Amino acid sequence: MSPAESAVETIQREMTIFARRARASAGRMHPELSLVSYTLLGHLEERGGCRATDLAAHYALDKSTVSRQVAALERTGLIERRPDPEDHRVQVLHLTEAGQEILAQVTRSRRAAFRERLAGWPEEDLVRFAAYLERYNAEPGGAEPA
Repeated sequence: MSPAESAVETIQREMTIFARRARASAGRMHPELSLVSYTLLGHLEERGGCRATDLAAHYALDKSTVSRQVAALERTGLIERRPDPEDHRVQVLHLTEAGQEILAQVTRSRRAAFRERLAGWPEEDLVRFAAYLERYNAEPGGAEPA
């Protein structure tokens, strides 16, 4: 196996461990908020609201998957539907006040957990790691995700 192939194997293994750890820690941050729910709430906050179909397209998820997640978030009072001011046939999802509060709480907890995990890292390594993650998560062709 070449060094590049070995590196790809290591990256795949470590990313899998990272994903497992992220899913497990999501439940500790807020027992009722899954990692997927947290991600969707974050996207709604960042965008100031959007349609469920936009969420599905952005995260490359099936519409039925997003529909179930949205329904659960609506039932818990974390998001609400509002008519689009430009097209009243369209419903736009927005965070409720409770959704904003829980998202802020979980975000603070996640940041504290990352700071603790990375506390011993030199600044140069943190900057490099952040740049590598941004590069990895950029869409193919180098464009930033929308």
